[in-house]
Amino acid sequence: MPSSEPDQTSETLDELNLVNAGYVADLYEQYRTDPTSVEPQWRTLFDSGAGGFEPVEAPTKATNGDRQAETDVPPAGPSAPKGATPIKGPAASLARNMTASLGVPTATSFREIDVATLEARRRELNQQISPRKVSFTHLIGWAIVQAAIEQGSMTHYYTELEGQPHRVDPGTLNLGLAVDVERTDGSRFLVVPVIKAASEMDFAGFHARYEELVEKARANKLGADDFAGATITLTNPGTLGTTASVPRLMPNQGSIIATGTIRSVGGDRRMTITSTYDHRIIQGAQSGMFLRRMDGLLSGEDGFFADAFAALGARAADVTTDEPMPSPAEAAGAPAIASSSEQPHELLKAVAAGVALVKAYRHFGHTAAQLDPLGAEPAGDPALDPGPLGLSDTSMAAVPADLLRIYVPGETLADALPHLVETYSGTIAYEVEHIGSHEERVWLRRVIESGE
Repeated sequence: MPSSEPDQTSETLDELNLVNAGYVADLYEQYRTDPTSVEPQWRTLFDSGAGGFEPVEAPTKATNGDRQAETDVPPAGPSAPKGATPIKGPAASLARNMTASLGVPTATSFREIDVATLEARRRELNQQISPRKVSFTHLIGWAIVQAAIEQGSMTHYYTELEGQPHRVDPGTLNLGLAVDVERTDGSRFLVVPVIKAASEMDFAGFHARYEELVEKARANKLGADDFAGATITLTNPGTLGTTASVPRLMPNQGSIIATGTIRSVGGDRRMTITSTYDHRIIQGAQSGMFLRRMDGLLSGEDGFFADAFAALGARAADVTTDEPMPSPAEAAGAPAIASSSEQPHELLKAVAAGVALVKAYRHFGHTAAQLDPLGAEPAGDPALDPGPLGLSDTSMAAVPADLLRIYVPGETLADALPHLVETYSGTIAYEVEHIGSHEERVWLRRVIESGE
């Protein structure tokens, strides 16, 4: 790297000494064997001796009669314990960097998001732009960029100058991409190339630069400058089936965002996103708002997908999920309740009371569950008593169970009540009514009460 760019050199060396050190160690070993075998940018860097890299000097030819000085052999250290294997090269660099990351006090925010819209939009986009392809990571990375433009503190980092803590605003948004690369021998290592000035791109430019960096990483063609300047990083262990991840945060970055695998939960398609941040300069509320904004963008807020489509020359039509969730009545297979002109008044009162009783067991049945191994009587809840609701054995026998939207066996409320008691107040307790998603609650009720 030219000496006329000291700031760039310093910045690059900072990056080389962090998460990419393993990759650089591989290149340095290649350079030591044959300096001409590495790219000119890397050779210039290694030849400069910067960053602790020892340049390779041409060997001096010995003349006849010359004798090389003998080198002192250092005394042998203590013998290694049985089974110990030295960690060398990239693995040793990674180990040192992970130890260094312990000096960054972090916290992590989790957010589970619905990705039905993301899946549908991506599918539609790929149909229009084939043979080009947009991955989930392209769109998630773009959402990180857009959210970080609004929540700029997520790209700041902490440093100490003359013993005083400082917050550093790098003044640009550069997205690091954690890429898993496989060597020819089958071993794997991680590199983090950087999309620089990502906030100044449209989605087409972002997509093109992303693909270029990934291709260079897999071909072992990344230059030193490709690693410099990340202000926020995306890692995607979800491609390997990981549900959620709390990655390490390296010095000189404010946050790292991780995505989990996309999975089915109830009737939804879900993905967990985590934000691990330097708690010295970023607070939980800021991280939470950042993830909330990402959630909104990936759900299509503020023309997120329309802009991405337009940048790639596609048209964003209205998209719905493949299988819309049925209404509660459809999910339960329940007919509508007839009006009072068609049903006796007392029966309608009994049906209303039955609905209240079912609701009580779903909310408070766990308070009467037999959970104490010593046999202590549970506290229960007054709402579980059918008496104050005006329900008798006779009136419960007159209430059809299919009007109550329940899944336990029984033709009437009288038949179904013992099964409700056994389900919610037996030796296992359930309470799922606090869950925010209506579709998830309906699905869980059906699974719990039917015993599927």
